[in-house]
Amino acid sequence: MHNIEQNLHDVRNRITLAAQKCGRSPKEITLLAVSKTKPADVIAEAITYGQREFGENYVQEGVEKVQHFANHHDLVWHFIGPLQSNKSRLVAENFDWCHTLDRLKIAQRLSEQRPEHLAPLNVLIQVNISGEGSKSGILLEELAELAATINALPKLVLRGLMAIPAPESDFERQIAVYRHMEHAFIEMKAQYPQVDTLSMGMTDDMEAAITCGSTLVRIGTAIFGARQYRA
Repeated sequence: MHNIEQNLHDVRNRITLAAQKCGRSPKEITLLAVSKTKPADVIAEAITYGQREFGENYVQEGVEKVQHFANHHDLVWHFIGPLQSNKSRLVAENFDWCHTLDRLKIAQRLSEQRPEHLAPLNVLIQVNISGEGSKSGILLEELAELAATINALPKLVLRGLMAIPAPESDFERQIAVYRHMEHAFIEMKAQYPQVDTLSMGMTDDMEAAITCGSTLVRIGTAIFGARQYRA
């Protein structure tokens, strides 16, 4: 069994060191624990050791966990997987954030389906920063138009950008890709005052992401160990 307490401590230390190395405050960076495929008891253990923000990739699994922990009113649930239009209502009704907007149709559905009694849904636009044909996300040249239309939707709050670059082991090459996201984020913040979130960086590249201005790192393996997929 992985020691969740020790793992969270180690990841928070990595965030602190990476931030200090580039002259940033660690308080600027949110740790999002990616809990996809992990059972409720493992998430409960992370909650015990102070973790409050969780990311889920699969709609139905994520909704089950949101509902399981409904009595924990201080938890924040992020949907970070690809979203099909037939699942948008579940995300609109259950999650606090959606990181993967890349189509106006999905954004419109989320806004229309967000219950009136809930605060507007926080959303990020996913950018396909490596230009991979198999990846979700828009190209940077499409960002301005989509941001403007999403920003006008009444039950969404546009908070920033998200990216999942192609895997790259070399630190300098990781930096080179993430710099493009950093520049796009700075431009977006200048245009939209509520924009404050740059979601990028995972277990293998969080240091590069933090160096390039990430405000939220999505960490699964380093906290929970290898993914567990249902047979």
